[in-house]
Amino acid sequence: MRPPGLSGSAGRRSRAEQPRGAPRAGLERCGPGRSTGLPSGAMSGGGEQSVRGASSGTSPLRTYPALPVWVVEDHHDVLPFIYRAIGSKHLPVSNISFVHLDSHPDLLIPVNMPADTVFDKEALFSEISIENWIMPAVYAGHFSRVIWLHPPWAQQIEEGTHHFLVGKDTSTTTIRVTSTESYFLSDGLYVPADQLENEKPLHLSVRLMNPTNPNNNQEGSRAPSSAKRLKLSDETADTAVASSSRDTEVPPCVSSDAQPKALGSSTQAQERAEDSPGTSASCSFGDHSCQTTELIKDILQVLQKDAAYVLDIDLDFFSVKNPFKEIYTQEEYKLLKELYSFKKPNSSASEEDLLDCVENRIHQLEDLEAAFADFCDDDSEEILERWALNPGMRPLLPLVHSLKNRMVTPNYELVHQAGLTCDYSEIPHHVSTEEEIEDLVEAMTHLLRNLPKPTLLTIARSSLDDYCPADQVELIQEKVLNSLHSVYGTLDVHLEYLEDFSPTGTDSSSTV
Repeated sequence: MRPPGLSGSAGRRSRAEQPRGAPRAGLERCGPGRSTGLPSGAMSGGGEQSVRGASSGTSPLRTYPALPVWVVEDHHDVLPFIYRAIGSKHLPVSNISFVHLDSHPDLLIPVNMPADTVFDKEALFSEISIENWIMPAVYAGHFSRVIWLHPPWAQQIEEGTHHFLVGKDTSTTTIRVTSTESYFLSDGLYVPADQLENEKPLHLSVRLMNPTNPNNNQEGSRAPSSAKRLKLSDETADTAVASSSRDTEVPPCVSSDAQPKALGSSTQAQERAEDSPGTSASCSFGDHSCQTTELIKDILQVLQKDAAYVLDIDLDFFSVKNPFKEIYTQEEYKLLKELYSFKKPNSSASEEDLLDCVENRIHQLEDLEAAFADFCDDDSEEILERWALNPGMRPLLPLVHSLKNRMVTPNYELVHQAGLTCDYSEIPHHVSTEEEIEDLVEAMTHLLRNLPKPTLLTIARSSLDDYCPADQVELIQEKVLNSLHSVYGTLDVHLEYLEDFSPTGTDSSSTV
């Protein structure tokens, strides 16, 4: 099992330290009114009493007078507000759909966290981070369907529909998955289905959302590189889902002006989509009307099966940076890629091959973490040469030499965190023009007009750690909130990220 501190690989961002070097406080920011988990995964609003007996369909769900919008800085800080809605019976305890617009999947798992931590609210919120906060809610039984809508430059998980299990590994008591996607394999998270207990099935839809004017984005028509693809088994969700299965899909671009309906009216919304132009069997792959209809139909087929859903938006969906590229030189980043490279199993790999792959990967990351931990105490040439003798670790020599030439005291923990983000696929880096941002906001607006109204909406700024460009975040937030207001009308907006910067007693909520 991997030692503490390994998080954020598999082409995903890491937040063990912010790129500027100083570790940031995580969930200590959550005050008494914000740390709101439940031993059973649910808690009530107001007095925050447990509602263990509540489940989807057992009692009527309450409705909010206006759609609540919780705006936070770090993405994992939205989870307490989702749990609060479960406890107050605005959301059901189980079978919640989660629609996630982000340049990053956020679907990793705290590698050493005991699975039962999900039943202890304070412990759970102290363990999660920006890259690994969704899957614990899946294991807790709350989210059963996740729809990751990604922009053209984010390709960490293969496009399509994936069905797999999320459960407790009987050998380590940690949360693990049966998916054989590289995203999970490269973080050592795969185990066979017979090694799990208390498993929960997850329906994961990965869908591309193109801007309304794809010509403004030169990457929009680029297919994912072969290095980012992994052929999985052809098992469907109705079988034991020992590994992922994928359905063929059409990359979408949205365009419609229909108004959103209540969730119970999703059938009407789907009929409206089916009646839209471009629904004939002869529509071409590049026909944006056809792509629009396909995306809307795909999402509605997921949402109509559940009683409620959460809409979640990371502002880095619209413009995103890889902050580590601004810290290290091109040559240093190349050396990190060599050190942390992940060799994926071939498409016909057996279960034994997959287990060997995971074991080798865990040992590789353990060795790298131990090496950089040693360098924190002593980065002399003798220590460096000793570590470089290990298989695959020769690039340590030129890397550390380069770092020491540029920095008085290299931050080796940050170097390790940077390496974890560049194994089989780099984390996305695409600083959008204002025109590109506007096109994506317009695409989102058209999509949401054709979907049912969510129960609540969460937004992450992701700007303090430089994933969403700091000089664009205010512009993007304004455009997104204006878009949501145009679609849903009155919003109950809570600017939680201002809490730490406001005088005591200042109310950071507003009605739009």
